[in-house]
Amino acid sequence: MAVRNSTSPPIVRLADRLELARRGRFVGRAAELELFHAALKAAEPPYAVLYIHGPGGIGKTTLLREYARIAAACGRPVISLDGREIDPTPTGFLLALSQSLGLQHVDFDAVIANWPSSGTLLIDRYELLTALDSWLREIFLPELPAQSLVVMASRPPPTSPWRTDIDWADLTRIVPLRDLLPDESQKYLTARGIPGDQHAAILAFTHGHPLALTLVADVLNRDGAPQILSAGVHSVHTPLFEPEPDVVRALLERLVQDVPSPAHRLALDICVRMWATTETLLADMLAGQQDADAHAIFEWLSQFSFIEQGPFGIFPHDLAREALDADWRWRNPEGFRQLTYQLFENLYAKFQQARGMEQQRIWFYLLYLCRHSPAYRPYYEWSALGSAYAEVASVQDHPAILAMVARHQGEAAAQIAAYWLQRQPQAFRVYRSVGGEVLGFLAHLRFRQPCAEDIAADPAIQVAVDFITRHGPLRQEEEILYGRYWMSRDGDDEYTPPILNLTAINASIDYTTTPKLAWSFIAMATPELIEPHLNAAHLWRSPEADFVVDGRRYGVFAHDWRVEPVASWLYVKASLAADPNLTALTPDVTRTPMLLVLSRPDFADAVRQALRDYTHPADLGANPLMCSRLVADAVEGDATTATTATTATLQALLREAVASLATNPKDLKLHRALWHTYIEPAPTQERAAELLGLPFNTYRYHLTSGLNRVTNWLWQREINSQ
Repeated sequence: MAVRNSTSPPIVRLADRLELARRGRFVGRAAELELFHAALKAAEPPYAVLYIHGPGGIGKTTLLREYARIAAACGRPVISLDGREIDPTPTGFLLALSQSLGLQHVDFDAVIANWPSSGTLLIDRYELLTALDSWLREIFLPELPAQSLVVMASRPPPTSPWRTDIDWADLTRIVPLRDLLPDESQKYLTARGIPGDQHAAILAFTHGHPLALTLVADVLNRDGAPQILSAGVHSVHTPLFEPEPDVVRALLERLVQDVPSPAHRLALDICVRMWATTETLLADMLAGQQDADAHAIFEWLSQFSFIEQGPFGIFPHDLAREALDADWRWRNPEGFRQLTYQLFENLYAKFQQARGMEQQRIWFYLLYLCRHSPAYRPYYEWSALGSAYAEVASVQDHPAILAMVARHQGEAAAQIAAYWLQRQPQAFRVYRSVGGEVLGFLAHLRFRQPCAEDIAADPAIQVAVDFITRHGPLRQEEEILYGRYWMSRDGDDEYTPPILNLTAINASIDYTTTPKLAWSFIAMATPELIEPHLNAAHLWRSPEADFVVDGRRYGVFAHDWRVEPVASWLYVKASLAADPNLTALTPDVTRTPMLLVLSRPDFADAVRQALRDYTHPADLGANPLMCSRLVADAVEGDATTATTATTATLQALLREAVASLATNPKDLKLHRALWHTYIEPAPTQERAAELLGLPFNTYRYHLTSGLNRVTNWLWQREINSQ
């Protein structure tokens, strides 16, 4: 790509104007130009074939034009061919060369005889001529003069013989053409008259892709063009760029032509949404599609020049992902939403079967699905996903952890961290780069009931205990998770990629794998920086839980997992990912209602009242159990019921609890007392005793014993629900 040269020679012809415009738009590609220059200047060129490859719109044609200009300036004859204009046969190729050389007849020997001794052959769109690959390599090219240079430009990389053939490997240079560097992109945008304050947003969308840069500059320079950069800042890094449909359409024409079937379209959409796509994932997601061959479709996806391969599957070039995603959200927003929910469900099912590092990988896939949400997008560095990992800190890591805390929060905070390192060393996870360098750490403390020593050592714990007492005391075997420290080596609460990514991933793993989790807390030195994001994710800012260490106040976020359990919380995240216009999901539109957390005595009172009201649905509907996890999980597990609890749900649970006593002959008398008192009640308790043939005091004993047994049975269901 180029900038205009004010010292260019006078324009004489229209062709001169075209050439000047092209040169004026060319920027970058310094390494590729130097490689070509070196071959032109060498007495014996270091290579005979230069093979340039890259996705559509990356600038291959533009680079070949620059090569042609440079070669001509060096006095080298240039023969330029375009694969679109050639029949991919030896005769068709020789015809094109004969015409370029001014020959009257198509003849192999005549072409070779008239070939310039230092001729430079440039072949664009070589992917259309791959049928000639062997013929060129084995028959035609070996006959060219030794000083000849051949440059091929193609979307896909060369076939393997160019790299492995013993005769050609040393004479071939293969160069993947990448996006322009940021400074090159900015130079181009400046030359096109684009204000500097818009460069960062444009680069965030285009990733330096030359065609995309050109199209965006054209739109912005168009008379009356609408403002396509948002007014507000949508990212801690860059403002948000929303491309015009014309820009996206032009990019897609270069990237994707025909899509054979709806199953192929769905596979392409899956590949765009996912961080990486495997054939197994496609098989899962395409299971309901008619005649969908996951293997064949995976191969079809892999053949695109904008699809790359990595250790965990295939993935699109960044620009292709952006353009396809933008087109999809505009073209089929409902399909976008539904597929997002399906991917969440598929990935979470895989997560539940995974262990260790595999869990981290699946969770960053889930996090990546949220990248378009305004509640997530501003806070994460999506390109940093996968660039680091977390592991339990070793004893050798402890000094580095304490040094970080002391540097960013002071010695008093470091003393508290030292206490927790001794008390709960497994709660500390260090973040490492792929090279093993420590980038930061997370301390996720775990408690059932904090002991007096813990409370005395850390003011955060005393405040948390008081907060829980006021808002939902712990029940039997329930646990607390406390994100007590989270920092990078560069700063406390620092949004340094990939620190926030890893913190979100590892905290989410803990939230979704702790069976008896009641409360979670997150402490931050600067809570206001991330409050909108955490609140949108239903990790609520809770000033009552704030605390002070060494004169510094720390803000706290809290979540009661009994009120909004994991399934509901995941639905919130999936909804934010599925609708890019959604900034928050309020409790009244979540899939399950917000729940009541009852203490053991309150729960027992509610069970007794529910049995009394069993035959009076209007009264039963007001019972606190209607908002318990017990009832919510019963609704969730029954595909035949509505999505909200009804009195019939609670009645069924009460019947099941009473019926459980009938399975043991010793408890049958308790079952009968409850049944004839509450389920099919006699007019009075005295009449129930007569019906059972029992003295009233014995009947009352059976009733009380049965009531306690039923309450225990229902309580175990309540506290063991997930």
